Amino acid sequence: MADPSTYRPAPGTVPDAPGVYRFRDPHRRVIYVGKAKSLRSRLNSYFADLAGLHPRTRQMVTTAAGVEWTVVATEVEALQLEYNWIKEYDPRFNVRYRDDKSYPVLAVTLNEEYPRLHVYRGPRRKGVRYFGPYAHAWAIRETLDLLTRVFPARVCSNGVFKRHGQIGRPCLLGYIDKCSAPCVGDVTAAEHRRIVEDFCDFLSGRTDAMVRRLEQAMQHASEELDFERAARLRDDLGALRRAMEKQAVVLGDGTDADVIAFAQDELEAAVQVFHVRSGRVRGQRGWVIEKVEETGTSGLVEQFLSQFYGEQAELSGAADDATQPVPREVLVPELPTDCDALAEWLSTLRGSRVTLRVPQRGDKKTLADTVARNAAEAFAQHKLRRASDLTARSAALQEIQDYLGLDTAPLRIECIDVSHVQGSDVVASLVVFEDGLARKSEYRRFAIKDAAGDGRSDDVASIAEVVRRRFARYLSETCSQGRADGTETAADNGDHPGIDPETGRPRRFAYPPNLLVVDGGAPQVAAAADAVTALGVGDVAVAGLAKRLEEVWLPGDADPMILPRTSEALYLLQRVRDEAHRFALSYHRQKRSKRMTTSALDGVAGLGEARRAALLKHFGSLRRLRRASVEEITEVPGVGRRTAEAVSAALRPADAGEGEKS
Repeated sequence: MADPSTYRPAPGTVPDAPGVYRFRDPHRRVIYVGKAKSLRSRLNSYFADLAGLHPRTRQMVTTAAGVEWTVVATEVEALQLEYNWIKEYDPRFNVRYRDDKSYPVLAVTLNEEYPRLHVYRGPRRKGVRYFGPYAHAWAIRETLDLLTRVFPARVCSNGVFKRHGQIGRPCLLGYIDKCSAPCVGDVTAAEHRRIVEDFCDFLSGRTDAMVRRLEQAMQHASEELDFERAARLRDDLGALRRAMEKQAVVLGDGTDADVIAFAQDELEAAVQVFHVRSGRVRGQRGWVIEKVEETGTSGLVEQFLSQFYGEQAELSGAADDATQPVPREVLVPELPTDCDALAEWLSTLRGSRVTLRVPQRGDKKTLADTVARNAAEAFAQHKLRRASDLTARSAALQEIQDYLGLDTAPLRIECIDVSHVQGSDVVASLVVFEDGLARKSEYRRFAIKDAAGDGRSDDVASIAEVVRRRFARYLSETCSQGRADGTETAADNGDHPGIDPETGRPRRFAYPPNLLVVDGGAPQVAAAADAVTALGVGDVAVAGLAKRLEEVWLPGDADPMILPRTSEALYLLQRVRDEAHRFALSYHRQKRSKRMTTSALDGVAGLGEARRAALLKHFGSLRRLRRASVEEITEVPGVGRRTAEAVSAALRPADAGEGEKS
């Protein structure tokens, strides 16, 4: 634990001006970013009596080893710089209101020839429209089930779509008229796209025109005595109205607004957001965050608006979504202290004026109260879960320390696993857990060329190789010894060797684990421990977890350690090991699939990786390419007749031509 007085800036050196500041730990990692109207006043507050600080603030200043700042001209510049630094450095003590991938959205792939409607989680992509977020994936499927009756667009995956196109029969949805079956040519690409565009218009709020059109079509069919079609249109109209009822009008004036509410205590806060578009609730999401400083509602509003809408602006820029990243109106429980600067920044993101308001009466006040009740309920549920989760994680780390005889609890655990099939496509994974939680941004993958040296698999040699590569990279990035020629190293000139001087971000392997776990028994543990010792790396404990009886092996021990089956330590080690196994297996399958797909084309003269990819993309599979004629192969851009003949000869059976001659 560091003493904040050891790195406190000298009196008078901190300017009394607006700016952004960064706290760094002993490894020069940025652990907290903040902004202030007066840097001098704000930074002085961190170096007050530790007993009077907020618990998380106290933990932050005792973890840090230095502080630096940048002066800016305006509060708007400070907002932008703070957001950019939080996104760049991902400080552990900052709250991140990420667009959580657990929130599903309805995606429409307009960038494909036959657009698809499907449930999606993940980063936004060009050429795709998104609707939501929805609270649950089943809500999207329920919406699709209702609306595909009226808008029979495809919902199947690309593989299913291609397969039914090959066999010439539509799927079940095509037979029951919930898909227009573009896979078998029942509609053209242009007709299918019009169906999808009507679907997007309906979800965008242009519902009245669609309802009127169906009513007119139903009336016309009735007048023409086409009662079967009229009944069908009547049912379609009912499906549309049921879908509309699920999005009840909450603001009668058709306002576009986000309604935000908080529930909090001294240490944590829950935030809920209702997205209202054209007067209807289009989506809802929520987070629970830990407070870093003593912050009231106005401070939480400021943090949330700057980070959440900055993230939304980037997501909107990465997708062809017609919706604005920021609505015209943001309804909050309390205005932030720098309300004008925030409104100006949000207006810049939107491209037009944005209003921050506290609703006082009417429909907006009623909706704000509803959102507040949702926040309070989410916070109460979180407190119940959090009590058990935090207690379990703390108990697990303490038990691991006690069972393995470590000096401190292993706050950073890394695990290595090897995956292969009979020695082919050997790969390894390295996963990282910090404070008992997975830190996926620091996962790493390794390709093992020939672990045993004789063409066969050897898990022990593979683990030793991965450990050597991992810690050799660590030493190369953090070694602070002077060079033989007398030139300065990063440590000599004041920079930390684990930090990239150009980006200011930690290098890939800059920080060692407290505990290194390998998947295996005594041989694997011995190999890992020998590799760590040979490299001269200290303060890294090594252990193994064998799958057969879930035994824990330590270096040099003749017998394994059997942890109680109800032990939190065993549960955590199992989660770490299973995550490493999952990550290694996914990489192995990826490599094997790629090898099996392209191996038949590897020996073809004049066919490089780009042309192989173009051929497989054009024909969709190796099987269809094998059946293609030379003339069909030459239709692929960049493939001449000579190359096409070589491809055809390589893929067809050797005796096919001989049979014709005889």
